[in-house]
Amino acid sequence: MARLAWLGLGTMGAPMASRLIEAGHDVIVWNRSRAKAEAFNGRAPLAGTPAEAISRAEAAITMLATPDAVDEVVLGSQGALAGLGGSGTLIDMSTVGPDYVTHLRSQLPEGVELVDAPVLGSASNAEDGSLKVFMGASDVAFERWSKVLAPIGKPMHMGPLGSGQAMKLVANSALAGLMSLTGETLALADALGLEQGNAIAGLLESPLGPAMKRKIDKFESDIYTPSFKLELMLKDMRLVDEHASKRNVDLKLIPDAKEWISLAYQRGYG
Repeated sequence: MARLAWLGLGTMGAPMASRLIEAGHDVIVWNRSRAKAEAFNGRAPLAGTPAEAISRAEAAITMLATPDAVDEVVLGSQGALAGLGGSGTLIDMSTVGPDYVTHLRSQLPEGVELVDAPVLGSASNAEDGSLKVFMGASDVAFERWSKVLAPIGKPMHMGPLGSGQAMKLVANSALAGLMSLTGETLALADALGLEQGNAIAGLLESPLGPAMKRKIDKFESDIYTPSFKLELMLKDMRLVDEHASKRNVDLKLIPDAKEWISLAYQRGYG
């Protein structure tokens, strides 16, 4: 068992923190909006600041929306770093990209160990503990903290620091492409006069089958309950663009997928 400070109780962070509490870890929670933290009253102590939260823990775990939010929560005047001092562990589970992890590492004292551990999955995966946890860490840190994070999902050691973020961008690129391809194939089926049930049945037998199977209940009911904010997916795809451009990778399909997501966002589906 570990003493943990959990920083960020959004759509994903709240159920992830809950699973660690249910597993028996000693968790103190903090969130920028106090109301979300108060939902944990009676289950975990509430901290007034990130610094206060980590002062009573051996590791701080951040699950935040953007690199700017991580900067504020970790490096701000009452941030986690103020509580960590010169030692301890910071595990960032946000999706911020490997370049940001390099920046964050440069801002931390040498005695503070940094692990990047972004997750793949949606709110339902966070609730049932079936997320994929892509970890960038030393062998020793992975051995220690993968056991702690196991109630959240399946920890996977992707390599040294930054490798978890790299894998998350790669995985989200595949997801964006798959989302776009699924939408385009169904639009083409409609335009060609195929009955939707028949089109879905045919696509289930195609290489697109696994993606169709995961969404078939939504296609058939026409009820699209959100499982992840499209606004955050757009943020992730902008990170992909930025990292690919810096490395002179000439992507063709992924930028088009990002444009579909951007168009949906502009139309109010963020």
